[in-house]
Amino acid sequence: MDILLMGPPGAGKGTQGAILAEALGLPKFATGDLLRDAVQRGTPLGLKAKAAMEAGHLVSDDIILGVVRDELGKPEASQGVLFDGVVRTIPQAEGMAAILTEKGRALTHVLFFDVTDEEILSRLDHRRKVESRADDDPAAVGTRLRAYRQQTAPVLAWYESRGGVRRVPAVGPVEEIARRVRQALGQ
Repeated sequence: MDILLMGPPGAGKGTQGAILAEALGLPKFATGDLLRDAVQRGTPLGLKAKAAMEAGHLVSDDIILGVVRDELGKPEASQGVLFDGVVRTIPQAEGMAAILTEKGRALTHVLFFDVTDEEILSRLDHRRKVESRADDDPAAVGTRLRAYRQQTAPVLAWYESRGGVRRVPAVGPVEEIARRVRQALGQ
């Protein structure tokens, strides 16, 4: 079972993805987490991604698709993967579909976490205070939201045109949103 979680920064993909991955016994593949780890370790991928991430820009499609291909090649990913915010551009969506097809797989579910801008800004401000993440700085958040609207929001329409996107209202207590996620998956 390969599941894609979509939504703007701060929509709850990471929180709900962790809950869902544990419930389904699937590895959670969050590009941001993997890239931040690469930055911290100073890998070549991390060095390429660092400048873009700190400026609030999206990492290139080639880097993202390379990471997706690597992740899907791991034995623990053989039964499925929970993709947490991986696809952010239409070329990434097309590339991921091609990679999955090469492996005899396809996305079984696409979940869109629907949340207001006001809620996003509040969540990211709170996360910045708790985690001290540079990419949650108010200027970087503004850049990321603009990038999301220009590049990522059209991906939702791309998936919707292929059917199967389920919208999850992502405001409320974590447990309630988790219940909505399970319901969207038919569980």
